Amino acid sequence: MDFQDRLKRAIERGEKTRDAQGRQAREAELTLEELKSLHSGFRIDLTDHIDQCLHGLVDQLPGFRFQSLVGEDGWGGRVTRDDLQLQPGRSAESLYSRLELLVTPFSSNASILELTVKGTVRNREVLNRKHYQKLDDFDLDSFKELVDLRVLEFAEKYSATT
Repeated sequence: MDFQDRLKRAIERGEKTRDAQGRQAREAELTLEELKSLHSGFRIDLTDHIDQCLHGLVDQLPGFRFQSLVGEDGWGGRVTRDDLQLQPGRSAESLYSRLELLVTPFSSNASILELTVKGTVRNREVLNRKHYQKLDDFDLDSFKELVDLRVLEFAEKYSATT
């Protein structure tokens, strides 16, 4: 066998190895439909937890109203409260407080689950955070803990100003 034949066989073996490695990598990657399904499952669990936490906040802080959020911006919940501040010699001032937790829709560009948190206490923004994690190694318990922490943080900030 001459050098040219051995060279061709070496190249063929290398191509077969490359094809096998590429096939294994494609099999290991999650398909788009699998990612959408994962996002949907995690979103449902997380929005249920958001609802529970926000209902607990409404129970502890009278005057807040709960609203479920479902739309093109995402899924989650919001609690709001409007107060009127009256002071002698001044006009009445409207004070707005809210906490919103939203799971953003799935995006094929970034296979992540993203949670946005916005909080306002008496017309002042006190929370504006985004948390995200890749879907292929998503930890639902850590995200539930984040929801708990953000709701507790808002409750502490709200009760410190009233």
